[in-house]
Amino acid sequence: MKALTRILLSALLSCAPGVPSAEPTNGKAASPWRIGIALGYGERSNPLIQSAAVPVAVDVDIAWFGKRMFFDNGDLGFTLVNKRSGMLNVIARANSDRIFFGKTNTRFVQVSATGAPLTTPQQLAVPDRSYAVELGVEWLSDGPWGKLAVAGFADVSKAHEGFNIDAEYAFPVYGTRWSIEPNVTLRYKSAALNNYYWGVRASEANAALPAYSVGSGINWQVGARSSYYLSRHLRLAASLNYERLSSAVVGSPLVQDRKVLGYFAGLAYQF
Repeated sequence: MKALTRILLSALLSCAPGVPSAEPTNGKAASPWRIGIALGYGERSNPLIQSAAVPVAVDVDIAWFGKRMFFDNGDLGFTLVNKRSGMLNVIARANSDRIFFGKTNTRFVQVSATGAPLTTPQQLAVPDRSYAVELGVEWLSDGPWGKLAVAGFADVSKAHEGFNIDAEYAFPVYGTRWSIEPNVTLRYKSAALNNYYWGVRASEANAALPAYSVGSGINWQVGARSSYYLSRHLRLAASLNYERLSSAVVGSPLVQDRKVLGYFAGLAYQF
């Protein structure tokens, strides 16, 4: 759940990506801590068969930024380069694909995957999958042209033993009290990663759930984040994201929907 809510809310609660400035404010050094909370409602749809969307009503945002080390809602990082042209970080994190496997059900069916009747009921269950610890690098850069984030991560926990590469572009627009930030993201996921989470092993297959091997593919996502400041610390916050899964993943018998829709709206308070 924490990883999911971070996906929906981290951009709403964050002051800025990366290490904050150490410039003093009113004679005081900036705090290395970022603490916030968001109250509202949102959810993320689940593309798996026999699954439910994951609701989000409250989330706590906790981050700490040292001179080079930082912790940001579960991500542990180290800044290698911090220049005007951009920032290069090394980050350890948990893979987010596992989130979907926590809201599934099991049932017995009397029809095979091809639609043929079965003489005896077969169990139709989504196999369990483990979280993977991934290690990688990310490059963050911004300017009048917008914001760019490029990252690559590989599994170091030997769960899926694959890798993924993300590229996100955002163009924030600011008003006196409001901001809106549309964004577009491309996500390449290797065959090993996709097959671990979305494939069906021979040992898991039966007449109701045939074996399936998933190849590599690219997911794409569009979305927007917005805020309206009621005071220095309190704001109305909203986000909307639409992700399209790759055709390799959509072909899996575990998948019933090729899109993932996430949204949230509520109040965010930054301490």
